[in-house]
Order: sequence, then structure tokens, then C-alpha cells
Amino acid sequence: MVVIGGGVIGLELGSVYARLGTEVHVVEYMDRIIATMDVDCSRELTKSLKNLGMQFHLRHAVTEVKPSAKKVSVTAQSRDDESKKINWEVDYCLVAIGRRPYTDNLGLENIGLGADEKGRIAVNDHLETAIPGIYAIGDVVRGAMLAHKAEEEGVFVAETIAGQHPHINYNLIPGVVYTWPEVAAVGATEDQLKEAGTPYKVGKFPFKALGRARASMDLDGMVKILAHKETDEILGVHMVGARTADLIAEAVALMEFRASAEDAARMSHAHPTYAEAFKEAALAATANRPIHL
Repeated sequence: MVVIGGGVIGLELGSVYARLGTEVHVVEYMDRIIATMDVDCSRELTKSLKNLGMQFHLRHAVTEVKPSAKKVSVTAQSRDDESKKINWEVDYCLVAIGRRPYTDNLGLENIGLGADEKGRIAVNDHLETAIPGIYAIGDVVRGAMLAHKAEEEGVFVAETIAGQHPHINYNLIPGVVYTWPEVAAVGATEDQLKEAGTPYKVGKFPFKALGRARASMDLDGMVKILAHKETDEILGVHMVGARTADLIAEAVALMEFRASAEDAARMSHAHPTYAEAFKEAALAATANRPIHL
């Protein structure tokens, strides 16, 4: 199988087939997989999926896909060397190069609404469209195409209609990649902090040093905390490992209250648990004092 696109969907589905014994090749135009997430998450997941047997062709563009009755021919071109091409004849080709809002044929024009060049419906800060009393949420409006983001927006609109004054902090909507190990993140990436010129410090803790991970033999992954260098406020949390889709909620809760890395480091975490990796990373971010490294 050839998977076109090394983003969330391509890796989730590609890894499922790889675990079932399929030879999987991932073609990605960028120089790393899950390129919108923190670079350390990309490195960790790449290593794990390679161990699973998946093969990655980064900085390649797919130039041709020809399906036949039983096979698919795929050609990819290197971005760095025009003479370098890869040709496959495979059983299946999965196209996972992104999604767009499903607004075609909804009849928006019948009520005087339109969509932008990406198919999104424009809304204001209250998620209200250009027509008073009509709201839009989820995948058809701006922002991440995530079920839990849409859920929060649905509650937001209901409370607005009821006369309340709700608020959504879009910076604290977590993102998850449901591979194994899982990837989860919230807040700013290290590259974003560099670009913004924000002074920061980093705390990391590997799963291989975690008692629960060693007991369950889920040794791949790490927790990374980015905190403000001067105030110690947690600015971003990035995780790869077992059950990180659940663990990220702790980071979201702390960041909602603008907690510091020191706050997280002083919280008691049950032993043995995967969540201890978060505490250890917080300790690493505060004077580099993790207990089990």
C-alpha cells in the first residue's frame, strides 16, 4: 500500500494496515511527518512507525496515480533531485492529503450564504453567520477539524442563544494522533515560540524511564513541556506514548488556569502510572530535576 500524505489520517490508517502485515510506504511532501505538530513528536513517531515496518519517503511529491482493475501504479518525484523518481505497483493507494469542509450542495445560496475558497462558512466571534440567527460550527468554519472542537462550539452557540456569555480558548483545543504510540499536544510548539521570539525552557522525560511503561512494554515516546523562561507558565505540552490521548487532559486543565511547570511538578501523581511522565517532564522544565533520570 502507498499512503499519500504523512499527516494524521494517513498515519492512523497506514499504521493499522502495517500492524495487519501490509507493506506500507508513506509519501510526504514536507521534510517530516505530522509537520504541524512539534518536531520532537514527529521524530518519536517516525522512529516508532519505522520499527513497525512502515517506510517513509519524505520531501517527495506524487506526480501520477494510475488505477487498474487489480493494481495501482504510483509515481513520486524527489523535491531535491529531479532525476530521482520512485515507481510502485501496489494493491492499494490511500490518498490522505487533507480535508475540506463539506459545504457543496448544502443550498447555502438559497438563504444568501456563501463559502470562501476553502469551502468554509464565514462566522463572527459568536459563530454567527452573515444572517442574524443562523450559526455555523465544526468542520464548516475556521479552525481545526476536530470532533471535540465542534462539540465545544455547539455548547458555545447554545449558551449564546440562551443569553449567556461563553468563551472558547482555541489555543487550548488539544490535538491527537490515534496511532500506537499515540501523539497528543496542546498549546504552542517549539518552532512557534521561536518564531514569536518568546523566551522558553524545555523539559522532557522518556517513557523508557517510566515504571508503568516498562511494565506494559510500551517504551516508545516522551513527554515534552515548554514553559516560559521567566514566568514558568506552561505554554505547550507535547506527548508521544501509551494513552497520551487521555494524559493530555491534565495539561489542558493546568493551562486553562495558567499553571506553571512548578505547579505541575508539585502535584502528586499515583505510581505506577503513565501520568508520572508528565510530572517528571515538569520537574525537568524546572531546574532540570527529574527524579528517575
